Amino acid sequence: MKTKSDKMLSRVNRLVGQAEGIRKMIDEGRYCVEILHQIAALRSALDSLGIELLTRHLEGCVLGHDHGRGHAQAKKVSKEELLAEVRTVLASFLK
Repeated sequence: MKTKSDKMLSRVNRLVGQAEGIRKMIDEGRYCVEILHQIAALRSALDSLGIELLTRHLEGCVLGHDHGRGHAQAKKVSKEELLAEVRTVLASFLK
């Protein structure tokens, strides 16, 4: 059974394959509209991956923060600092 990390790495590998496909299309001189469609698909896939990771962060690192279920590398911060981090991440992600 695949872990959540395995599933995420599989998604990243598909993204890398999509990006490589776009590079190949450019090298081959494919029609611009076809390339733009592939770029849109890649952006959508990246957004989906970001939403998945953001959801995991909120579930584990934010909601689990006070219950000892946070990420092992997360530093201990106050609720205000944690909220500020979430604001920063959301602002960056939504640009």
